[in-house]
Amino acid sequence: MVASWQTSGMQSVKAMTIRLSAEQAEQLETVANVDDQPVSEVIRAAIAEHIQRRKVDDKFQDGLKNRIERAQKLLDSSTVARRE
Repeated sequence: MVASWQTSGMQSVKAMTIRLSAEQAEQLETVANVDDQPVSEVIRAAIAEHIQRRKVDDKFQDGLKNRIERAQKLLDSSTVARRE
C-alpha cells in the first residue's frame, strides 16, 4: 500500500493506493454507480463501518489492550535503560 499525507484546507488527508482484483474493482464501481457516489466515498464509508464494528468487538479490544500494554512495557524498559 502506498500512502502520502496532504493538507486540504484545515483537514489533513492521507492519499492511499490499494490493489484490488479485477472482480473487486468491478463490484466496487458497480456499487458506486448504483449509489451515485464516487468510488472513494464508497471506500471511505466501508472503512468507517469496518472500524466501527471493530471498536465494539471484544476480541479486537483485548488485542488492542495487549498491544498497548506491550508498547508501555517497551517504553518503560527504554526509559530505565537510558537512566543507567
